[in-house]
Amino acid sequence: MIEVCDLVRRFSGFEAVNRVSFSVKPGEVVGFLGPNGAGKTTTLRMITGFLPPTSGRVTVDGLDAETDGRALRRRIGYLPENNPLYEELRVREYLEFRARLKGIPRARQGARIGEVLETVDAVEVRDRIIGACSKGFRQRVGLADALLAEPPVLILDEPTVGLDPGQIVQTRNLIKALSQEHTVILSTHILPEVEAICSRALILHHGRLLFDGAVEELGRGLGRGQLVCTLMADPGPAQACLRSVSGVTAVEPLEGSDGHAHFAVAAEEGRDVREAIFRACAAADIPLLEMAPRHVSLEEAFLSITTAEGLEEVPA
Repeated sequence: MIEVCDLVRRFSGFEAVNRVSFSVKPGEVVGFLGPNGAGKTTTLRMITGFLPPTSGRVTVDGLDAETDGRALRRRIGYLPENNPLYEELRVREYLEFRARLKGIPRARQGARIGEVLETVDAVEVRDRIIGACSKGFRQRVGLADALLAEPPVLILDEPTVGLDPGQIVQTRNLIKALSQEHTVILSTHILPEVEAICSRALILHHGRLLFDGAVEELGRGLGRGQLVCTLMADPGPAQACLRSVSGVTAVEPLEGSDGHAHFAVAAEEGRDVREAIFRACAAADIPLLEMAPRHVSLEEAFLSITTAEGLEEVPA
C-alpha cells in the first residue's frame, strides 16, 4: 500500500530525513515514533505529497508521489498536527467546503458529510461554529475531513495532542474503529498510544529509521535472557552475592520504592542460572523474594534505541 525508498530531505544544508525506507501493507496500523525534531512530520509531509523530497521515492497504492501527486493525495486522508480549521465556519459549512475541494459530487455531499460526522461521533456539533467547539470536537472535525473522500489510507499526525484524558481515550477508540477499514499511520511521541492502537512501530531519530518491527518485539531483544531479582538486603551485599554466581555476566541495579534491592541479572547465552542464584542467596543468608524473566517496557526500549548508547544495539 505504501512504499518509501531512500527518502531524503534537506533544509539549507540540514538533513532532516536521512535515507528512510519502509513499507506499510494494506490494513496495517503503524505507529510512527520519535522524539520532537526526529523528522516524523517532515517524512509524513513527503508521503502525502505536501513536501517534495530532496531524493528518494514514495508510492501509495501504486501511485508515485512525484509523477501522480494529485491522484496520490486523493488516496490519503491526512490529519496534520496543527489541524488547520476555519474556525469562523459552522462544522457543516466547513465540511461542505472541503467536500467541494475534494471533488465529491454535489448530490453526494450531504449524505457523505452525515456519514463521516456519525463515524466520528460529532453529529451533535453539525451546526456549531467550529471556534466554539471543544478541542476534542475540533479533532473529530479534522478526522471527519480526512475521511470525506473515502481514502484507503489515513495518516494522523499527533491526533491526541492537547486533549484531556477523556478525550484521548475517545480519540484512541475512534482510531481503533477506523483501522478496521483503513491502513493507518499514526505519528506520535505518546508511547501508550502505540501500545493501545498499533501492531507495528517505526522509530525515527535524527532523521534515521532505527527500528521497524512489531510493537511486542520492541523491548524483547533488550531484555532477552535477563532475570529481575528482588532481594531483602542492602544493595551492596545483594549485588555482590549475585555477581558471585557462576554464569552471571552482569548485574544492573533497578529502581524500586518498596525498600528492597532490585536487579536485572544477565547470564551467559543459553545458561539457566536460577538455581545457582537461589543457592547463593541461601548460602549468604540473603532472602530472595522474587525472581522472574525481565520484561522491558516500551518506554525503556524507546529510550535505549534513541540514546547514543542504544544506537548500535537496535533490536532486529
